[in-house]
Amino acid sequence: MGKLITAIACLILWCTPLHANNTPAELWDFWAAHNDANPDRIDHSAWDELLNRYVVTNHESGINRFRYGDMSKADRSKLDDYIERLSELDPRVFSNNEQLAYWLNLYNALTVRQIAEHYPVKDLRDLKFGRFSRHDFWSVEATKVARQSISLSDIEHRILRPIWKDHRVRFGIACGALSCPNLQPNAFTGETVRAELYAAAREYINHTRGVQLENGQLTVSSLFDWYREDFAPDDKTLVKLFAHYKDDLSALYLLGFDGDIKYNYNWALNSAE
Repeated sequence: MGKLITAIACLILWCTPLHANNTPAELWDFWAAHNDANPDRIDHSAWDELLNRYVVTNHESGINRFRYGDMSKADRSKLDDYIERLSELDPRVFSNNEQLAYWLNLYNALTVRQIAEHYPVKDLRDLKFGRFSRHDFWSVEATKVARQSISLSDIEHRILRPIWKDHRVRFGIACGALSCPNLQPNAFTGETVRAELYAAAREYINHTRGVQLENGQLTVSSLFDWYREDFAPDDKTLVKLFAHYKDDLSALYLLGFDGDIKYNYNWALNSAE
């Protein structure tokens, strides 16, 4: 009986994705250093060019889509070259804002590459790697930076969230699902990243997949539940945060809301095809 229980437990472990939606932010000290005296800028023009070419911003859904199936071999090679060039840098020698743009762009570029390599796929949770499909694509090594093995989960939960401690960072992380914040049609830059993240927050919260108040029911993205610690300590404060980013009339309705919040998330791929 003991062996049977052990076998069942192992099977459950192998079949359960290791990417936890409520993963806490835990600082990876190695990446905490920065140098604001360094005026150097990181060149993201190659990524910017690819985003301009393949991100669809006028989709009827109001959600930015990516044309994974249309990526040419030449452009896949350009994406590989861009990721390799970023991976050869040590972001710790750059300024705080330059680092922020670096990690956001690297995360999004790695996400696009991994999806494109396995396209077509309908649901991101279907992407599994390793023996018995134990690892989802957030958990496997995606690249190496400064000789450190890096996964998407590392960038999100051990670097971006704990170092910047800014809820706006969440709106720059484009995981590839329809309910994720939009993959922007331009690369982030150190000079403008803060303003770009604020605009991305407004864009997401003003779309129905982010926050929707209809017939007295407030339905919001599960991101605000999974990563509550990044946004607000309680529902009342969370609603005030939504109102801060919402358009004027919607903000007034939200500030008068006093009910339960329903959470929802769509893991379908943000493909344009």
